[in-house]
Amino acid sequence: MLNLPKTVLIEDEALRDGLQNEKRLFSVAEKLELVAAIADAGVRRIQVGSFVSPRWAPQMANTDELFAALPPREGVVYSGLVLNAAGLDRALAVGARHLSISVSASETHSRKNTNKSVDAALADILPTIERALAAGVAVRAGVQSALGCGYEGDVDPAQALRIARLYRDAGVREINIADTAGLADPQRVHRLVTLLREALGDEVTLSLHLHDTRGLGLANMLAGLQAGVTVFDAAVGGLGGCPFIPAATGNIATEDAVFALERMGVATGIDWTKLQPVALRLAGLVGRKLPSRMAYIDAAA
Repeated sequence: MLNLPKTVLIEDEALRDGLQNEKRLFSVAEKLELVAAIADAGVRRIQVGSFVSPRWAPQMANTDELFAALPPREGVVYSGLVLNAAGLDRALAVGARHLSISVSASETHSRKNTNKSVDAALADILPTIERALAAGVAVRAGVQSALGCGYEGDVDPAQALRIARLYRDAGVREINIADTAGLADPQRVHRLVTLLREALGDEVTLSLHLHDTRGLGLANMLAGLQAGVTVFDAAVGGLGGCPFIPAATGNIATEDAVFALERMGVATGIDWTKLQPVALRLAGLVGRKLPSRMAYIDAAA
């Protein structure tokens, strides 16, 4: 018998991680329509964009305008990604109340992503996290490439643990472990989550950001569940991928994750059938079939 939690929280990242690699630019009106449809399906936390330079991520250039236009919705949290102090300034200016703030555990990925070493990135980001917390913003601090690097291969779990401890000591209460390159396997996920949970204690919630690059996304989700994780990232349609990692493909599809969880008796509060038209709409907008399985399944069958 599987030892699984009764409920989990899924954060949908189709509008941030999902769109950041796309060539087609989405308008604020299109993004607002997608956010509303995702929320209508029961998703309670939605990462809608990143406060980064439009030079590197032109798809995110209208994130400030989007945040300012988001209608308040009871029970739904709108989140954004911040990578530096300037991004935090922008997020605070538009009233963002939940932010993901992260660094990489991989030296090479860190330099590709931020042009900084891991230690230099930490020196910049820890004061940013502390300032966000002082402003009353909920912060989820992330460890990118914690489960493997697209350039270096294996990443020492001790590096992820070192970063996570710094986050905890700064006052962070949710730490996101990211398989940025999609290199993880179930054993590696279970081992790292167990290590972090034992070291950090119950005061810190761990969440998992999983990519399905090698087809192990849902298997890795199950391993995380068995290790005690109750918060997962996903993206409608299975969109996603890091522009600074070669061959990094999409996240686990939200509708696939919800279907699998519900079949195992784990409640999400999300109706995966209501995500089907959202995934198909996204497929039409980007002009290709998406990696999702359940988007193309007859829900009535």
